[in-house]
Amino acid sequence: MRSLPFVPVAALLAAVALSACSRQEPAPDPVRAVRTIVLAPSGSGEVQEFASEVQARTESPLGFRVAGKLVRRQAEVGRHVGAGELLAQLDPEDLRLAQAASLATVRSAQVNAEMAEADFRRFRELYEQGFISAAELDRRETTLKAARAQLEQARAQAGVQANQAAYSDLHAPAAGVVTAVVAEPGAVLAAGTPVLRLAHDGPRDAVFAVPENEVARVRSMIGRPGVVRVRLWGREDTLPATVREVAAAADPATRTFVVKADLGSAPVQLGQTATVLIERPGVAGVLTLPLAAVVQHQGRSSVWVLDRATMTVKPQPIEIGGSDGNSVVVVGGLASGAVVVTAGVHVLAPGQKVRLYQDTGR
Repeated sequence: MRSLPFVPVAALLAAVALSACSRQEPAPDPVRAVRTIVLAPSGSGEVQEFASEVQARTESPLGFRVAGKLVRRQAEVGRHVGAGELLAQLDPEDLRLAQAASLATVRSAQVNAEMAEADFRRFRELYEQGFISAAELDRRETTLKAARAQLEQARAQAGVQANQAAYSDLHAPAAGVVTAVVAEPGAVLAAGTPVLRLAHDGPRDAVFAVPENEVARVRSMIGRPGVVRVRLWGREDTLPATVREVAAAADPATRTFVVKADLGSAPVQLGQTATVLIERPGVAGVLTLPLAAVVQHQGRSSVWVLDRATMTVKPQPIEIGGSDGNSVVVVGGLASGAVVVTAGVHVLAPGQKVRLYQDTGR
């Protein structure tokens, strides 16, 4: 058997001592730079902004009251038209023929009525002379009444046909601006088919949508002048507006409620983009924190509180009572005067040393 080489005990002890000296101590935790705020009671409130569009109070789809072929359209999109102005025309030939037929029917009924009246006069003379019975006279009187009724019917039908012939011309019911054209010349239209849309002159509305949780508050503003303000795109000043209508049902796609705010006769353009500003009521004495200061620690909403004496931080669970824009309302867990970390919260640990961040402006 081969024997192992002899190693002196002194050499082994020296090797152990050298290995112990080569071990490095763990590096201390870095001192993190943080931003802080000192909690103080303040007023909770904000101005909510909603995107809106300027629309006419009344915008009507216009169409012919009779069917026919569209042969001419004078109105174009963006054109301002006056009340009663001719906008489009149908081919009137069939309507004119129907009117002529109804007039001929009137003349025929009139002749029959005149003949029945003459017969009745003759038979009445015969009855007075005793040549015919009363029953025969009654039959002649009934024939006269029927002829007169047919004449009235023919005249009424002739009036309807005269109106139908006039309906081949589409006139503007009021002054306004043409906002859309739906049909072009050559199209065969059914009665009531829209040809164009007309935005009537007059008051303008700022139309916007609000979520379900704001409907009750906005509905309480109906009729109160100046409660909302409207800022047009590209302008800094605002216009007063009055909420006049809130939809009774939510939109099936967006689940929001359409609101119309009256702008009156303000100098705005149809389709103009605007922002509706609504102030929420403020509550005095409320503690608020930036949303970035809140973290989840052990399954609860917490913040890091700074101990100025030791410059260390510790987690503090809080109770949140709601949001206020980019801030949260604190209803429990903190008191006024607490120093809370607002930046650097995700790299901290309990008891960690920190220093206050100094903004050098670079």
